[in-house]
Amino acid sequence: MLTRRIIPCLDVDAGRVVKGVRFENIRDAGDPVALAQHYAITGADELVMLDITATIEKRETMRETVRHLREVLDIPLTVGGGVREMGDAENLLMAGADKVSVNSAAVTNPAMITAMAQHFGRQCTVLAIDAKKNSPTTWEVMVQGGRKGTGMDVVTWARDAVARGAGEILLTSLDRDGTQQGYDLELLRAVSAAVHVPVIASGGAAHVMHMVDAFGAGADAVLAASIFHDGHTTPQRVKAELSEQGIRVRL
Repeated sequence: MLTRRIIPCLDVDAGRVVKGVRFENIRDAGDPVALAQHYAITGADELVMLDITATIEKRETMRETVRHLREVLDIPLTVGGGVREMGDAENLLMAGADKVSVNSAAVTNPAMITAMAQHFGRQCTVLAIDAKKNSPTTWEVMVQGGRKGTGMDVVTWARDAVARGAGEILLTSLDRDGTQQGYDLELLRAVSAAVHVPVIASGGAAHVMHMVDAFGAGADAVLAASIFHDGHTTPQRVKAELSEQGIRVRL
């Protein structure tokens, strides 16, 4: 059995890490390079950096920030936000990203997923899905930083994207993001059952038991931000507690 991964997330805006609730009420959370270095030292398996306003502002993701992160990291780095075409993905990989996450552009042009998988490898191609609950068993794909609905069903889109070449799904519940009420377990179960690639749970973690529940619902990795940024815990402590709960992690 593979070990489960703990992934801190850096939502970056104007060169600073920020955090909000359901993508709103944004507050400053620190310097991305300093936080990245801290998380790498304190046991993170991977790191995700999302430029949360690049798509809305129609600009490319900050490559200089990626370069600076790569200088202090010896763990895998996934970067997303503002990736509109193949050249954007290539620039991020050249700057030091190990994987590139694509969201809005993949909805507009699904062929981009296949092109990325063929050119860079499936292992580098991450589909980010921002999901908003429609009913107890259905969720809508949201784009433009969670601001715009698409009418697309999340499970159908996840299955289609994997068939096109996505090697991993970064699944964020907009309803749970920043609330610390726990991950959307029904969403995780539905998507994990529909695809054969790793699913990263995102949105709602407040403590280790939320992560235990996410793994039980089918997640291969858990992403968290507030509990790490606010100093409530560290990836190392989370892993120790998960191990006590019988979850296989890299200690």
